[in-house]
Amino acid sequence: MDEGSELSLSVAHVVQRLKGSHLHSQIERQAKECLHQPEIKLDSLKEDVRSFLKTAGWERKLQNSVYRELHVQPPPSHPAAPPEHLKEPLAYMRKAQASWEKRVLKSLNSMSTELGVPLARMRPAAEQKELTNKWNEMGTDEPDLSRFRPVYAPKDFLEVLVSLRNPNHDSSEDVSARSHWGLIQVPLNVRDVPQLRRAFCELNLTAGQLGIDDHAHMHPDLFENDYVQIGKKVVVDQDSAAAQQYSRQGCPTGLRADLWALILNSTNQPPDVMHYEQLKAGVIQHDLLVDNLIYKDVKLTASNDDYYFVFEDFLYQVLLCFSRDAAVLEHFKYNSATPPKSYIQGKVGDEECAVVYPPNGIIPFHGFSMYVAPLCFLYNEPSKLYSVFREMYIRFFFRLHSISSSHSGIVSLCLQFERLLQTHLPQLFYHLRQIGAQPLRIAFKWMVRAFSGYLSTDQLLLLWDRILGYDSLEVVAVLAAAVFAFRAENLMEVTSLASAEAVLADLSTLKVMPLIQIFLFATAI
Repeated sequence: MDEGSELSLSVAHVVQRLKGSHLHSQIERQAKECLHQPEIKLDSLKEDVRSFLKTAGWERKLQNSVYRELHVQPPPSHPAAPPEHLKEPLAYMRKAQASWEKRVLKSLNSMSTELGVPLARMRPAAEQKELTNKWNEMGTDEPDLSRFRPVYAPKDFLEVLVSLRNPNHDSSEDVSARSHWGLIQVPLNVRDVPQLRRAFCELNLTAGQLGIDDHAHMHPDLFENDYVQIGKKVVVDQDSAAAQQYSRQGCPTGLRADLWALILNSTNQPPDVMHYEQLKAGVIQHDLLVDNLIYKDVKLTASNDDYYFVFEDFLYQVLLCFSRDAAVLEHFKYNSATPPKSYIQGKVGDEECAVVYPPNGIIPFHGFSMYVAPLCFLYNEPSKLYSVFREMYIRFFFRLHSISSSHSGIVSLCLQFERLLQTHLPQLFYHLRQIGAQPLRIAFKWMVRAFSGYLSTDQLLLLWDRILGYDSLEVVAVLAAAVFAFRAENLMEVTSLASAEAVLADLSTLKVMPLIQIFLFATAI
């Protein structure tokens, strides 16, 4: 496809997506209402209406919606390409993902059978009333969850990634033996340091950075004050593209919530609030087996975390509503995963009676609640928190637990982490490999959660600023490699996996931006 036809295809796609939206009906209504204005002349009707909508701020809202669509939707594929290619172009990746999904669903179904707990049931009226009354204090509940276990943990998923092989690739052809050092043995094109330097040029040593320059012993007038003023202007202008560019150098604490919502075009309009209330009503009416997995996960992770235990109620509210949100299913068009299906009781095997389960198509795993927890520091209104989390998930987080060849997919991130480490710290990599402490076995749990629960919250939010700013999760792999580089001296002295894990057990004192800057821009290539 040439550039012109690709562009016209993108435009047509975006127009189609926005046609039935709430924004479309709002603009239409405003255009009709403005016809009564005296400044609208019949002989220049089109220009006058357009000028009125621009002055009233509707043009900017439309720009932000288009910008969001361009970021969320995949680039147009060849017209003859089958739909599964849009999800994932590599057949062996699709096959591995399908086989992993079968395993997860089988685990969920067997738990349902063994425990005699139905996948879904209508709550009796008394139970509905009780849940409604304690909706804001679900954390005080102590249900017996001892029989429930997480469907899978990150380490189970890692084993699947380690076993991935491209059937068309003969790895013995490789001139360098380096590729065999790591656990990931698939040939994907990942960026090396010179390419990363070009991609992340705003993080270089000469550019001001929140996370470095605001902590240095220098007068705030030199960087911080001016930078905050620019941030305020970006928020006032309500420009998603400007907010994204600004976020690359970090968001000031007082502006971060507004900037992130602007980047994600999460407006929390009355229809969004109503949608959240409908999801809440769905939680109150029906009890799902996955609810127990959500309760269990929050109890095992966030409730035991010094930073996040206070948000336990928020986490239940957001995650229970998320599991009912069928609007999330739309992201499966560009996600290599396929939503799991279950059958209505007594109709097993009858495709007409197959329903997506859970309704959002995502079975939560151990640590899933940590995708939401950091956002609780930014948003205290449940519907706003919910809409920002959902947008973060369908843009970024789904890639961390599905098998794909995407640059921001977990397979590429693992490979990129191993390549960066092998290239820049070959002795360390070889030493850890020799003692049976493959670096990826330690770093995988950090990457699959985008470091949530491992870094202190202020540092984690600075990292997520850059994920949003660059619309990429690659910075997660860079940070993982930078952590190993920072602790390299201690790691060279360890003699077992357990002692290597001990050296890297506590990351809560690390400063994210200096580590990333030094690794990318102050290390000789």
